[in-house]
Amino acid sequence: MDQSVLDAVKRWPNVPAVYGWLSLSARGDWRLHPLGDAQTGGPGEGITNPQILGFMGRNYASEPDGKWFFQNGPQRVYVRLDAAPYIVHVEPNTAALTTHNGRVVQNVLGWFADERGQLYAQTELGAVRIDDRDLSMLAEVLHTPDGLSLLDALEAESEDPGTAFTVQATHTLSDPTGRYAALRHPAPCFTILHEALAPRLGFVQNPHAATNSPQVS
Repeated sequence: MDQSVLDAVKRWPNVPAVYGWLSLSARGDWRLHPLGDAQTGGPGEGITNPQILGFMGRNYASEPDGKWFFQNGPQRVYVRLDAAPYIVHVEPNTAALTTHNGRVVQNVLGWFADERGQLYAQTELGAVRIDDRDLSMLAEVLHTPDGLSLLDALEAESEDPGTAFTVQATHTLSDPTGRYAALRHPAPCFTILHEALAPRLGFVQNPHAATNSPQVS
């Protein structure tokens, strides 16, 4: 976090946290909720100012219980996650997997494919979802040790009623070319129902306050 933020937390340690004012879309866009309706599914408004986006990205973190937040100076603003704590984009020029807030994934520990056709992963940063616009690119990169592509491996699992959505790893995936550093080590691939993703990957999708929260300062 920014040093100015850490200093503010020390100076004003008792500023109440807020809920319902911020969300992160499934494509990694921050959404502000002036009506405080993030908890009830409100769409919110886009944030476009580069300086604000940079500040939010640098001061985004999680608690041990899996709640994610933006530390706005001394005030903690909890975030509704429409997909996962991090949304990852594939950078073809650098062969990097980069999160919505500019962090680079170093190692994928496990893959999770749900029944909606979306791909998630557990990484050293935490849980991520691959941006759906980059799925086809990643599908061309990932292969099993015996040469099956990601799509072929998932199709084989979907045709086997004994393995489909049982949260059992029947394949491991990696980049056999070694070009994508985060994919250099084979990682197990699980099929999982969407509703089980957040508990399995250890994050809270829609944090709620025990009582009514004050407005963002």
